[in-house]
Amino acid sequence: MSELDQLPDQDAEETAEWQASLDAVVRNAGPDRAVYLLRRVHEFAARTGVSLPGLLTSDYINTIPPSAQPAFPGDIAMESRITALNRWNAAAMVTRGARFGLGGHISTYASAAWLYEIGFHHFFQGKDGGGGSGDQLYFQGHASPGIYARVFLEGRLNEAQLDGFRREADGHGLPSYPHPRRLPWLWEFPTVSMGLGPLAAIHQARFNRYLHARGIKDTSASRVWAFLGDGETDEPESTAALALAAREQLDNLTFVVNCNLQRLDGPVRPNSKIVQELEARFRGAGWNVVKSLWGEAWDPVLRQDTTGALVHRLGEIPDAQLQTYAARDAAYLREHFFTGDALSGLAAGLSDSRLTELFGSSRGGHEPLKVYAAYRAAVEHRGAPTVVLAQTVKGHTLGSAFESRNANHQMKKLTMEQFREMRDLLELPIPDSALSGDLVPYWHPGENSEEVRYLHERRAALGGPAPLRRVVPKPLKQPPSRPFEALEQGFGHQEVATTMALVRLVKDLMRDEETGRRWVPIIPDEARTFGMESLFPSAGIYSPEGQTYEPVDADQLLYYREAKNGQLIDEGITEAGSMAEFTAAATSYATHGEPMIPFYIFYAMFGFQRTGDQFWALADQLGRGFVIGATAGRTTMTGEGLQHADGHSHLLASTNPAAVSYDPAFAYEIAVIVREGLRRMYGERPEDVFYYLTVYNEPKEQPAMPAAPGVEEGIVRGIYLFRPADPAGPEPRIQLLASGTAIHWALGAQELLLSQWGVHADVWSVTSWTELRRDALDADRARLRGEERVPYVTAALADAPGPVLAVSDWMRQVPDQISQWVGHDYSSLGTDGFGLSDTRDAVRRYFRVDAESIVVAALDGLTRAGAIDPETVVRARDRYGWRG
Repeated sequence: MSELDQLPDQDAEETAEWQASLDAVVRNAGPDRAVYLLRRVHEFAARTGVSLPGLLTSDYINTIPPSAQPAFPGDIAMESRITALNRWNAAAMVTRGARFGLGGHISTYASAAWLYEIGFHHFFQGKDGGGGSGDQLYFQGHASPGIYARVFLEGRLNEAQLDGFRREADGHGLPSYPHPRRLPWLWEFPTVSMGLGPLAAIHQARFNRYLHARGIKDTSASRVWAFLGDGETDEPESTAALALAAREQLDNLTFVVNCNLQRLDGPVRPNSKIVQELEARFRGAGWNVVKSLWGEAWDPVLRQDTTGALVHRLGEIPDAQLQTYAARDAAYLREHFFTGDALSGLAAGLSDSRLTELFGSSRGGHEPLKVYAAYRAAVEHRGAPTVVLAQTVKGHTLGSAFESRNANHQMKKLTMEQFREMRDLLELPIPDSALSGDLVPYWHPGENSEEVRYLHERRAALGGPAPLRRVVPKPLKQPPSRPFEALEQGFGHQEVATTMALVRLVKDLMRDEETGRRWVPIIPDEARTFGMESLFPSAGIYSPEGQTYEPVDADQLLYYREAKNGQLIDEGITEAGSMAEFTAAATSYATHGEPMIPFYIFYAMFGFQRTGDQFWALADQLGRGFVIGATAGRTTMTGEGLQHADGHSHLLASTNPAAVSYDPAFAYEIAVIVREGLRRMYGERPEDVFYYLTVYNEPKEQPAMPAAPGVEEGIVRGIYLFRPADPAGPEPRIQLLASGTAIHWALGAQELLLSQWGVHADVWSVTSWTELRRDALDADRARLRGEERVPYVTAALADAPGPVLAVSDWMRQVPDQISQWVGHDYSSLGTDGFGLSDTRDAVRRYFRVDAESIVVAALDGLTRAGAIDPETVVRARDRYGWRG
């Protein structure tokens, strides 16, 4: 049963004739001929405008036939010599590093060398070309030795630096993979962990269009190239945004998948075909697919395949068997591949050397003409992104011990004998005397050699060297003080959640004529939850198509408005996509020379926990901007329960060295923190950090900023005295430290302690437990160097009498970060465990963090200090029903 059975047949006799014709072809010419005819009819129908569903896969041959290959614009012999030099130096660099037990990956670049070289010589635009941004290149991480080898040939790296591969401790080495934070003049985009590069590349291509549409920069000349492995596509992030790229017609994006058919342990798809699987996946998502599978040696053989038997055979071989063919001799191929009359007849006319060449080196990804044709088709295609599926052999040119071997990903060095074999294969002019010692040499033909001159000429024609990361300082003017002052003055008796206070500040900052247009609000389909729907009609939601419909709420004030130049990015239900978009915006200052201020707001639970790997990549890429964990805390989203109740994101954020984390309690604290963040990230001396703020959905009174000296410094540094005990009486006395919404529980406990127990409590607002800890760690390191320095938290609490009790809406490990630097008896309360659904009061009692629980814990601390009678704690437990 199919959907066609639901349609009436207007001419059953004609239908029967077509079916009979097809049946006759199958009987007389075989099923392969029938398939061929149907495909040709399908293609003809598409050309004549008949609407048919697209075919998801094509035959296991090259998309571009030899007759359609464009003329090659370069010097193949010269480029072959350059590629050979890069292959040699990449292998030499990794092998020399093996002396120190460091190793490195050799085989990936060996398979992909031509995929990169054709791009470098003919396609990749440098930053000195049109537009000033160049192309954005996402390299396959394991291929980095080959990129270093090319940069060495250019003269941008020397032998000593190559010998520093994976030896970074002295500050002069080369990182193992593309790490901008470790080598910020070269790498632009981190692509390890695997899977993050493809996702980031899609959103980079989209952000390029966003910048162009909003008139901030002409990015029409920029293309995003993402290189990934076929095994890498198993990572969900690799293909998570394919539909987005097709939906927004990102024809400024090209994926190149190095299909060497191997992952780390063995074949990617042992019993099927990864190329066909990827073709179907990309075609189904709406991408243009170009397959470059076979080299020139296959062209005459395929022309002799008049029956289609060879094409059929190639399509049915599983990848693991194809890998075996690459490692076997001609006799094996004749026996196991060329079976049946038609195929054995083809093989009879081929020499043994030609047979082994077909399945060994003659792959589309190893031949410059085939790769060039695929890339030219990709850049000329309009209306959709393109993926090039290039078949290669992993370990190609490294010798028989490496090529197509399951273990070659773990093979970190070549013997000198293997280098001699490689030299001969690559026809390099390296004498035997240079290979007589224990250390394989690098080989450079000289800065005035034909090869180096050609390399520089090609790069000059394309706009300069690549890869290259270039930062031209462009500080932003600080916004006017009025938006910040509005929060610093407080909201009187009006109850406002800190989420709403922050959103109001950002909306006011977006109105600034100088920097307002540089704000990039990013939301994963939760704008209404965070009170940001007012941005819909004013800022507009970015859509490359604009608004092609009348919104259902068009007659309302806050109607849903999409626009081609919209400022707000409503990403949909994808935190991973939102983080990729944020990263593109957060690094625009380097990628495009245009500093942008991304503001990404999300459910706090679904930030660092869900996309922590991307936050790490953001730090590696030196991103700047504001990430906001809204509806924060374990007890404020009580209706949502366990999966939404975040009590640990600050602990996760504290592990990221680039994350400057704050848990503000009041609107004025937010104003101070955001203003300081703008100064640090976008001022005269910008820092490569990003800010993480947690805000709450619990409406509370927002007081004006205290006029006491040192408050603003304390907010920035992490702690200040918010409300001293009143009256400032004698002991017993205790210090209550609280962050975020917990400040209100602490203030309630302060009143109860004084009115019911005669205890004086000072309440401190801790805006950042993490920044206090980092300051203290810096002080410890300074002391070991012989410098005298007191941690800020130690100095702040030095004269505060009594024990210290810390409380927050986070697990206790968050406030416990500072415990060893507090010169008092220290204890804490927190929300350890899973969240649950109930009223806020009930959940806070459950976790023992409400005001009454703070009182009991405070009295217990005073008991341990000998300041009160232990019986007082017993009475408090009874009064507040704290038992059980």
